[in-house]
Amino acid sequence: MEAVEYVRPAPQVSPWLTAFTVILATFMEVLDTSVANVSLPHIAGNLSASVDESTWVLTSYLVSNAIVLPLTGWFSTLFGRKRFYIACVVMFTISSFLCGLAPTLPLLVVFRVIQGAGGGGLQPISQAILVDTFPRDKQGMAMAMYGMGVVVAPTIGPTLGGWITDSYSWRWIFLLNVPIGIVSVVMTSLLIVDPPYMIRKTFKQGLKIDFIGLGLLGVGLGFLQVVLDKGERDDWFNSPFILWATVFAVSALIGLVVWELMIDDPVIDLRLLKDRNFAVSTFMIYVLGVVFYGTTVLLPILLQTLLGYTATLSGLVLFPGGIAVLILMPLVGWMLNRSESRWLVVFGFATAALGLIQLAHFDLDVSPRTPVNDWILSRAGMAFLWVPINVMAFYFVPKERTNNATGLINLARNVGGSMGISLVTTMLDRRAQFHQNRLVDRLQLGNRIYQMALHRLTNIFTTHGLDTAHALKHAQGMLYGQLQRQSMMLSFSDNFWLMAMICLGVIPLLFTIKKMKPQRERTRAVH
Repeated sequence: MEAVEYVRPAPQVSPWLTAFTVILATFMEVLDTSVANVSLPHIAGNLSASVDESTWVLTSYLVSNAIVLPLTGWFSTLFGRKRFYIACVVMFTISSFLCGLAPTLPLLVVFRVIQGAGGGGLQPISQAILVDTFPRDKQGMAMAMYGMGVVVAPTIGPTLGGWITDSYSWRWIFLLNVPIGIVSVVMTSLLIVDPPYMIRKTFKQGLKIDFIGLGLLGVGLGFLQVVLDKGERDDWFNSPFILWATVFAVSALIGLVVWELMIDDPVIDLRLLKDRNFAVSTFMIYVLGVVFYGTTVLLPILLQTLLGYTATLSGLVLFPGGIAVLILMPLVGWMLNRSESRWLVVFGFATAALGLIQLAHFDLDVSPRTPVNDWILSRAGMAFLWVPINVMAFYFVPKERTNNATGLINLARNVGGSMGISLVTTMLDRRAQFHQNRLVDRLQLGNRIYQMALHRLTNIFTTHGLDTAHALKHAQGMLYGQLQRQSMMLSFSDNFWLMAMICLGVIPLLFTIKKMKPQRERTRAVH
């Protein structure tokens, strides 16, 4: 006679309290992907390392995070979702404490690897818990709360990290995770219960460990993340290390796809992509990651390198955009009950593209309010994307496959973010060089405008006491410096244009998915 596992009945808890519980840890984890960026010089100086070596603090976290993300469904089935989630929070909290105490850079990198592994399970499990907790007609609001954590945390991360580092110490950006993690563990233990379908599967079905899939996944995503993070710094394929890392990444990932589709118990359920809505939505999330993270890197660099903003001031320029997302996402969740998801996504991509086109029209004399207003417009478009895309993705996914689906879609977002950052940093250098080569032809003595500017500046320096030769040299240097700034501004413009075109280019894909009713209509039809 088969033994029956006793299932403790779920406590009667408000779904909103459950949402707050899981989003608390998610916000903390997403924040840690960006909060350390501005602290790297301080970390390098304090631990007697170079700034280039200190970048492994970021890379190590992202690599281990990327590897664990698609495995969360498999681990949840193996250990139970609640048990695995608590283990992730505990691992993340303890490793954060160790990061704050790390005496050397190698130890800090090791602790960041552990922290990334613990953090990798938090986002997809939080999303899966929200999908299971909320009824279908309220999932829009649930995804809105999740989206606020995912979108706002990277926006305020650099500003918060800079303020903590300047006011206290870089170690506190890690130590602050400890009390939050403790609160999250206590609340999760009291409020979260695995759904019955997961408990039955966990206790009654044996699991085969896909060692080959695990190995291919680790090699593929690990080398891919290293290539994306180090490629621009090492001049991409001119570096033998980057070239071979790319070969290993591509080979392992292709092998992973073939292997996972051949076996019965894959570590990653790629068969989910047979659902057209889920496949298109996953690609949309990937594109959104490219645009969101790419532009979040672009604007602060522009403000600080060309317009003379401080790190804190550039963070304040981005901050109203985060507030706009906070305000609009609940509204978007409410609208999902009354509008079809795809039209909200069309509006979101179009609005984001409009904001990015406005950013592409910047010049060196842009007023202080213009970046704030245009950034708010672009982020407002993003607010209309995160929630509807996630609702579209899970519309036809069975609940028992939710954990695998959330792992895949969060991996797509993170890989898109890494590729977006690599794309814009590479484009910045390449396009700046292109524009500089084009504009340098104007700095010829035969150019009348250049002659007039050179003569005027030479006279100014001469009146300040320089002899003619030195005055001419200073004038030429100033004009060449201005040319470099103009070239870089044009490069930023090209990047914003590219991101805008990407947003507009994916809109036609929305008309290939199966039509979905607004959530309120679907709920009424069921009743």
